[in-house]
Amino acid sequence: MRRLALALAATTALVAASPVGAQSVDRTVIARIIDEGTNQSEVMVNSQYLMDMIGPRLTNSPGMRKAEDWTQKKFREWGLSNVHKEGFDFGRGWSIERASVRMVSPRPIQLTAIPIAWTPGTNGTISAPVIVAPMTAERHFDAWRGKLAGKIVMISRPTNGSEETDAPFERLSGDQIAKLDSFRQPRYDPVAADRRLKRNDFQKKLVAFLKAEGAVAFATESYRDGMLLHGEGYLFGVGDTSPIPGIQIAAEDYRRLARIAKVGAAPVLEVMSDVRFDDSDRNAYNIIAEIPGTDPKAGYVMAGGHLDSWVAGDGATDDGAGVMMVMEAARILAKMNVRPKRTIRFALWAGEEQGILGSLAYVEKHLATRGTGTNTQTGLNRYMGWSNRWPVTPQPGYGDLAAYFNIDNGGGKLRGIYAENNIAAAPILREWLAPFASMGAKDVVISKTGGTDHVFMQQVAVPGFQFIQDPLDYESRTHHSNADTFDKLKGDDMRQGSIVLAGMLLQAANAEKPLPRGPVPQQPKVTDPFAYGDPDDDR
Repeated sequence: MRRLALALAATTALVAASPVGAQSVDRTVIARIIDEGTNQSEVMVNSQYLMDMIGPRLTNSPGMRKAEDWTQKKFREWGLSNVHKEGFDFGRGWSIERASVRMVSPRPIQLTAIPIAWTPGTNGTISAPVIVAPMTAERHFDAWRGKLAGKIVMISRPTNGSEETDAPFERLSGDQIAKLDSFRQPRYDPVAADRRLKRNDFQKKLVAFLKAEGAVAFATESYRDGMLLHGEGYLFGVGDTSPIPGIQIAAEDYRRLARIAKVGAAPVLEVMSDVRFDDSDRNAYNIIAEIPGTDPKAGYVMAGGHLDSWVAGDGATDDGAGVMMVMEAARILAKMNVRPKRTIRFALWAGEEQGILGSLAYVEKHLATRGTGTNTQTGLNRYMGWSNRWPVTPQPGYGDLAAYFNIDNGGGKLRGIYAENNIAAAPILREWLAPFASMGAKDVVISKTGGTDHVFMQQVAVPGFQFIQDPLDYESRTHHSNADTFDKLKGDDMRQGSIVLAGMLLQAANAEKPLPRGPVPQQPKVTDPFAYGDPDDDR
């Protein structure tokens, strides 16, 4: 009883100290969310189906199409409204049927390797010697002209290893989170952005050069040790496909091949890559579902994660975990039959791994556009060039989105939220998190984050936020790798994240006012008008 009295006293003090304009927390409703999200949770059962039964979900692949259908079916089963998919132009579908890479000379070894996404197959088994020919810029081509015919070209410079100096599995300490609470001034350097766009075209030029020189395939070194594979590739556009097969080889195997080639006759590899392209529908699709609000003029709040993944693993921590927390939050709130003031919208994005393209398409359709005239940029160029287009032009629905919450930093426990330099929103976010402090989610830090689906909302001043999460082994092992499987998910963390997200959404949906937002961005002054670029960038 004494503990209960102390808890009630603390709650009273918290509400009394609430920031001006914030909505007091309804602890009774939060308690119902916690009960449903723990005792009746379905997050791990649904996660197992998505990861084990459907598996990897490369954008526009057969696995992604299955996931699009299954997630819509689940939303409808739970009673959500307006369940639909929104398409945007993407490119080719691609999937792996099977693959094998063996060294047959100077001795037989089965190598750990994977086809690189959106590269063609080998049409059977090819056998050829390797040549170590590192190339990272067009100026390197001349050194290899006339030397690549009939070869498997190892285009990565062999590394010396990536042994970890930090623990591979980590939960954040209070000191680590506190260091995130630091305002970083924005920087604007359009010249550097233009140089990055030029570098994006190098991969197309490289594979065209290899084909012209008569190479039969190319190989890259995996960027992590531990026999981890990734297989990322970005030539997914119609008409952009590599003309020759590409494989990524585990770092340890790649370095062995390079050593053998350095001291004697080149190793001979047998490569079999059986892959499939799917050109039946070049559109990718975001999945949308809603819990209707009672006030049609109040707008909506939103949560999202990206449904697409790479192909080496099953896309569990990137970003199946975020998708499952979003869907479980939807299930919890639907089961409670909530009637929020604002509509609560749930989004499962496509094309995140190829340049955050799904949420970008949503921003352009519903929130704001950038630049004048038609944007003809595609793929990674579209991603990197969009923020350098001016002016920002709000769409009719620009003011309707009151808050967006994104989950895409693995499957770890939610520890707080990044305020994204929005100092006016920070105290309100802190109050909304307060009921979950004992569950480990309590910190609001001012830092900005990038690289995922809230980014383009932030770039048009819509209040979009990413959660702070315990990293676990996300950066060290699972991110984009063949180790990204269901067994890396922790049930307690997944349930906690689903509960915190449901609570944040409901409080945002019922708040008296939408979260504060900044002005519509205008083209900034160059941050350092006296800086000289690096000549190595002009390649």
